[in-house]
Amino acid sequence: MSSSAKVDPTARVEDGARLAEGVEIGPFCTVGADVVLEAGVKLISHVAIAGHTTVGAGSTVYPFASLGFPPQSVHYKGEPSRLVIGRDCTIREHVTMNIGTAGGHMETRVGDGGFFMVGCHVAHDCSVGAKAIFANNATLAGHVSVGDNVFLGGLSAVHQFVRIGDGAMIGGMCGVHFDVIPFGLMMEGHPGLRSLNYTGLKRRGLSLQQRRQLQGAYRELFYGKGTLVERTDRVAELFAGDANVMSIVEFVRGAGKRRLTVPADAEHVAEPEAA
Repeated sequence: MSSSAKVDPTARVEDGARLAEGVEIGPFCTVGADVVLEAGVKLISHVAIAGHTTVGAGSTVYPFASLGFPPQSVHYKGEPSRLVIGRDCTIREHVTMNIGTAGGHMETRVGDGGFFMVGCHVAHDCSVGAKAIFANNATLAGHVSVGDNVFLGGLSAVHQFVRIGDGAMIGGMCGVHFDVIPFGLMMEGHPGLRSLNYTGLKRRGLSLQQRRQLQGAYRELFYGKGTLVERTDRVAELFAGDANVMSIVEFVRGAGKRRLTVPADAEHVAEPEAA
């Protein structure tokens, strides 16, 4: 334990826990023996951290958050899996994040700069990118992959093994059953994809021309002729020099266990060809 760490006398820190410079542990927190709190981490009060959990430098955890406890999975058999939380994250009240499992990657990972509002859940073996924002009670099932700069609205829920691409926005109260392409937008009351996340694209500084390129690729991918493979190949050819479009192409070509979320009015079903 660093000599500069401040630990409230009511907190319980087990022997073996590693506390870096500037760590502050408030009243009634519990910190397990295999926990690593990097420089400047602040646990406000009543925070419980267990397992092989690392909390990145500068992160703040609010009361009644539960981090690094065994996953909610009947398949977990006590393996020493991990939870790794990045730098400068804000984890608000009642957030839960679980360690991984042998059936996944043995690790749950959360990127830098995340903001997790009250009651969010990150399940076992999930991977969450940098600067993700989860509004109140947004939840991930196991093995979900979330890209960078993704926003999940309040009371949204993501099915296990789903992938959500960089820059996507999931509106409040949405149930996400299938993969969502980078920059995609889902909204409650609109089955499937609503459109591209144009507000997010503007906030990221994409020019009008760049946004129009993405719009053209979106229309070709979901409303063009042919199979999904043919449409994807055509988009790759037409927009070969556009890194943003190619990130969508790579996402589609890297199909996971779930098919793609498509616009409700798309003529074609955008899912991988049968094996």
